Amino acid sequence: MAYDLENRLVVGVSSRALFDLTYENRIFESDGVEAYCRYQIEHENDILKPGPGFPLIKALLDLNHLPNHEGCVEVIIMSRNSPDSSLRVFKAIEHYGLDITRAVLASGASLAPYLSAFRTDLFLSAYEDDVQSAIDSNIAAGIICTDGLRTYDCDHQIRQIRIAFDGDAVLFSDESEQIFREHGLEAFEENERRNADNPLQAGPFAKFLMTLSELQKDFTQEEAPIRTALVTTRCAPAHERVIRTLRAWDVRIDEMFFLGGVHKKDVLEAFGAHIFFDDQSVNTVQAAEVVPAARVPYKSRQSDAEEGEDPDSS
Repeated sequence: MAYDLENRLVVGVSSRALFDLTYENRIFESDGVEAYCRYQIEHENDILKPGPGFPLIKALLDLNHLPNHEGCVEVIIMSRNSPDSSLRVFKAIEHYGLDITRAVLASGASLAPYLSAFRTDLFLSAYEDDVQSAIDSNIAAGIICTDGLRTYDCDHQIRQIRIAFDGDAVLFSDESEQIFREHGLEAFEENERRNADNPLQAGPFAKFLMTLSELQKDFTQEEAPIRTALVTTRCAPAHERVIRTLRAWDVRIDEMFFLGGVHKKDVLEAFGAHIFFDDQSVNTVQAAEVVPAARVPYKSRQSDAEEGEDPDSS
């Protein structure tokens, strides 16, 4: 019988998001793919250190051990590595006891076609082109920061996964953000006040949040293995539309922070995020100093045009 990926949380992760390949990536950038592959083969028995996505992936896999939730999470290695140069990654997966058995090894080709084929709910990578393709295909994806936080404890047991999201252009579409960019804060606030009862359009991470929320419904708020937070620069009067939107979606956000321009870094550290998704690099770079962070690129306008979307529809 074929293995069914439906009704599972499917996470695709690149080798550079899962493990620390900083030095190896420098070889790739300076000397090319052949030198990179040669180095990986020559060092196959050198165990890679955990990377920025390691704690989150390990904790997500641990959800499979919860009663009545066996097999609820599937993690798939999705890499541009060649099969021949990938043994080092699989040796590290075995060393750390990660239950990852499936992989896409594309030998430099785009991973975009395979994300939909594997019913991917979330894709984490350090390679921007693949993440952009995922976003353009309506798949939640983030370019994980490989600089910044460097302490990844592979033995620490995460008892509650903490995931933080920005609002506009992440959970929600960028329609309101575009008003702010083009017409300023006053026009933005007036638009949000006027449309407080009209739910915001879904952004690239809306479906992922809904999937997490469904999983949370099996537990009380105190016992839930996942805790979510919205960390946004919005503040009153732009807060009401956000709350009403999430209510209309019937999703649960455990904590909300309307910061009104206050830096997000300290709040994220206090929340203890195991991953933070934001569309602005200035926010992810700062956040990555204290928590793992990933930038969510905007959906390309070309993709919108190809799908025949009307940016003014609501």
